[in-house]
Amino acid sequence: MRHLGLNARMAFVGAVLFAFYAVAAVVVMGVFGWSIWLVLLASVGFVGVQYKIGKWMAIRSVGAEDLPEDRFPHIHRRVESLSRSMGIEKPRLMIAQMGVPNAFAVGRKAAGTVVVSEELLSRLDDDEIEGVLAHELAHIRNRDVVMMVLGQGVASIVAIVAQWVVLLTGDNDIADFFLAIVVGQITQLLVMLFVFAISRYREYVADSDAADVIGGGSPLARALEKISRGNERRDESAVDSQVNALCIFDEERGLTRLFATHPPIEQRIERLRR
Repeated sequence: MRHLGLNARMAFVGAVLFAFYAVAAVVVMGVFGWSIWLVLLASVGFVGVQYKIGKWMAIRSVGAEDLPEDRFPHIHRRVESLSRSMGIEKPRLMIAQMGVPNAFAVGRKAAGTVVVSEELLSRLDDDEIEGVLAHELAHIRNRDVVMMVLGQGVASIVAIVAQWVVLLTGDNDIADFFLAIVVGQITQLLVMLFVFAISRYREYVADSDAADVIGGGSPLARALEKISRGNERRDESAVDSQVNALCIFDEERGLTRLFATHPPIEQRIERLRR
């Protein structure tokens, strides 16, 4: 079965997130007297708005513009061919000055967008660029961005409910206000740990899918090496922390690995070369 490991992990994380959400929903119905349908409607609206705003902000934050087809006809043709092979519609292609070689995808199968940096196009060979594009298309096909936003939405909802519980059960003084903020942050972080864990595994899956569609993992492995070297000067990067989570490269070390959205670059390269 294709991506059995991903499906198993998704089932586990999905069950955990549903449990958090169910507890939050029961609290809202009990405290505010909302019906289950009102809770569901509010949740869908909240996540939907978060998805739309997040997509718009990711593109706007790097100043991305449409990739000119007259200047980059080979990239447009290759993405069209890759999209056809992967069973998705050709996404919108955009380019931005990020200060470092990188790329990210947002959206879903029928409305995806892939953003590449000028630095990436100037440093990578054609087959390496193809590997990066295939990786981003795999994220769109596997609905990775949608799942990330869904997980973030659940984390935000649970955090908001936790804050209100603290405020409504306290003495309504300034100490309760600050305690509510702390409890909300801790609760959101706890839920996001599960989202980060599945996000790291989804990077391996996107690498594997890219290698399958382009006929081997070597081009993408070489691309990751060049991207890693190009990102050593992270102070030059114009990409903020929120967009970094979407990029093909976002490596953290030490204790921060627990909160990272990407696995170590060395392990990704090793897997691709195997």
